[in-house]
Amino acid sequence: MRVDKRKLAALLGVIGAAIGIFGLSAVVERTPGNPSEPLSDNRLVSVRQIPDIAESCLPPARDLTAESDVPYETRLLALLRGTSVYAASQESGQTVELNRQPVRTLWDTDPSYGAIAFDNRTGKVFLQDLNLWAIRIFDRTTNTPANAVRSEPERILQGEETGLQFNTCMYIDPANGDIYTVENDVGDSIAVFSQDASGNVKPLRTLDVTHRAHSLAADEERQELFVTVNYPPQVEIYRKTASGSEKPLRVLSGESTRLSDVHGIALDPKAKEMFVNNWGHISQFDVPGTGRFEEASITVYPLDADGDAAPRRVIQGPKTQLNWPGAMFVDPDKGEVYVTNSVGQSILVFGAKDSGDVAPRRIIKGARTGLSYPSSLTVDIKNQELWVSNLGNASATAYPLSANGNAAPLRTIRSAPANKVSLKFGKTQAVTYDTKRDQILVPN
Repeated sequence: MRVDKRKLAALLGVIGAAIGIFGLSAVVERTPGNPSEPLSDNRLVSVRQIPDIAESCLPPARDLTAESDVPYETRLLALLRGTSVYAASQESGQTVELNRQPVRTLWDTDPSYGAIAFDNRTGKVFLQDLNLWAIRIFDRTTNTPANAVRSEPERILQGEETGLQFNTCMYIDPANGDIYTVENDVGDSIAVFSQDASGNVKPLRTLDVTHRAHSLAADEERQELFVTVNYPPQVEIYRKTASGSEKPLRVLSGESTRLSDVHGIALDPKAKEMFVNNWGHISQFDVPGTGRFEEASITVYPLDADGDAAPRRVIQGPKTQLNWPGAMFVDPDKGEVYVTNSVGQSILVFGAKDSGDVAPRRIIKGARTGLSYPSSLTVDIKNQELWVSNLGNASATAYPLSANGNAAPLRTIRSAPANKVSLKFGKTQAVTYDTKRDQILVPN
């Protein structure tokens, strides 16, 4: 029997939704209960995403998730509010249906932007909404007024047909505007949409990739698509037009590569080099006791690297300030590498030929920047602007490509009220109770 992964993901969404890889959120106060009382008398806590850390008590409602004539986004929000779920009884080992509304619910109705891409042909900014599983498209000139609640996108890609779920990266084809996006979790695939795709539409094609695929880059000269995989750490290279179950042309992996918990990737077509960043979490999955932590790094290889190839050079060490690096971009003309630095709350700029424990050439960081857990970046070459998506406040911010220090953005696209603080829930799969602090902890 084939399992519908999308429906399975939706059911798991009853305790959380959206991707996001950051945060350990302490939320909601304890609800008193006697463990010795019957199951039906215990009180459960429903933990989901809401603006800031407010509480929301929701009235009983009909099951909108089962009604096909109801818009997809409405059904998704209804699912987040809570519907009938099944839980195992510790006494009988059987399943029982808990068909009641939660005592209270924490959830977030605003977008959470984990990835950004830019179409240099049309001047459009593409933002990947990891909370409500969508891609929102804005014009580059959009600038949300300080007193406005949000800016509305020109169009939205969203719905069951799109297959968008836990997607973590986008790439826009510079020739025809095709939208490439990779799914990091239950989908295990790359979807390609047409440049004008809108609404609940199927992709033009899909490509099956390894579980935990994370970021994309393309070599337009050789028409090759590069895909990073978090773990086991590797870089897979496919034909750019590959689809279905087509296998990669080559795979970079092995101990000599120094790849570890791979995330961002960028290509330098001029120097024929590939830049990959690593979070430093290392283990040999089939050998117990091999886990270890190293400092985050950027490893550089030839574009045609294959197998267990050693890097040409490595940027690593305390001077680099790398802390959960994400998306990257290489400017071959300026010889610079731009890196999102999520936990460091900054954008780092290195020299493309840097090696070892080196300090960045420039750092965009500070209260005026508007950065909040920057997760992805893209570059508008024509207008010499750097765009950043912020996971922590539902926004995208634009800066001059030469920006440095505590620089205010040129423009901000904001999809939530000002001063929004996102919960940054990821794919929440468990909760635990801290008896000392009287808090419920939600690991992502």
